[in-house]
Amino acid sequence: MNAQPKKARKTLSTSSPAAALEEYLQSHLGAMINVIRDLVQYESPSNNKHAVDELGQYLADVFRGARARVTMHWNERYGDHMQADFDGEGERILLLGHHDTVWDLGTLKTMPFRQENGRLSGPGVLDMKTGIVQALFAMDALRAVRGKSPRPVTVLSVTDEEVGSESSRKITERIARECKAVFVLEPSFGLHGALKTGRKGVGDYTIRVHGKAAHAGLDPRKGANAILELSRQLLKVEKFTDFPRGITVNPGVIRGGTRTNVVAAEAICDVDVRISKLQQSAVLEKKFRGLKPIDQRCTLEIDGGVNRPPMERTPAVAKLFKLAQRLGADCGLQLKEASVGGGSDGNFTAALGVPTLDGLGAVGEGAHAVNESILVDQLVPRTVLLARLIEEL
Repeated sequence: MNAQPKKARKTLSTSSPAAALEEYLQSHLGAMINVIRDLVQYESPSNNKHAVDELGQYLADVFRGARARVTMHWNERYGDHMQADFDGEGERILLLGHHDTVWDLGTLKTMPFRQENGRLSGPGVLDMKTGIVQALFAMDALRAVRGKSPRPVTVLSVTDEEVGSESSRKITERIARECKAVFVLEPSFGLHGALKTGRKGVGDYTIRVHGKAAHAGLDPRKGANAILELSRQLLKVEKFTDFPRGITVNPGVIRGGTRTNVVAAEAICDVDVRISKLQQSAVLEKKFRGLKPIDQRCTLEIDGGVNRPPMERTPAVAKLFKLAQRLGADCGLQLKEASVGGGSDGNFTAALGVPTLDGLGAVGEGAHAVNESILVDQLVPRTVLLARLIEEL
């Protein structure tokens, strides 16, 4: 457990602007790991406000210790969202993340925090508690090495990202509108650490079929089977998928019926949709709302829609990536970019037209899976990269 991880690359030249930052962060690697351990051991499932708020108070304390002004945005249903502001001169940037996870309370009993074989493992370590720690130590390193923050920086960590960001979206968008750019602290893509310059938009539709109940043995013809009608509708929905255009439609959860000897009076399907272009939202909306019952004795009820717009690779996003790629080379990183199917809160800020670069958090694998882990030897270089982006943008 106490073995020091090996460095992934040679020490930077002392003439590099990143060298002093790397030296400082390398000397504080043990402290970074300790804070990551603390965050992982505060279990914080999105649906448990008390647990998430305990972690939020811990985060508030450590950011206050780093000389940030902390504001807690109270929320009745989910945990309170944490905002930490660092003073500086010039245009503000936003470091965006979340500290809720998909893991239920008690997961640590079977999936404890571990440090072994050059990795840190545990629930939420990759998605995305390490990214918050990188933001904390990037600001700490800038102040320690440069003497001050090079510009105003806001760190926003919300508590409902994993469940749709319903309560935090307006806060995120309000802060982002006041910023020159947004750096999203979600994990990078793959073990090669690609940054994310594109994300699909995400939505959910619910198809509810109302039929007519009847005795399956005595009066089956008097019934209208909602399950059969739903099955026929899903054959239509299947055709909404258009892989070449980046549109996917996935019926994910089905519920219906009461007993085997009763003609089902109701059936429901929850459908996940993903889009690559904002205008595709209207196309899918028209298709879903245009569904008509085949069995005229049944009625359809359609709810939902796209709730997270796509993060499109605009020229402004591409420009941010090119800057990161250049600064990454100074840090010994060979950065690539990726467009991914999952969404993040960066989708919201990008849709506002604010230049947004995602995937600046940890390098690892197993998000939302039992093998969730990060690479220790990437902690320092990725934190140096974040610090350099803050001061060079």
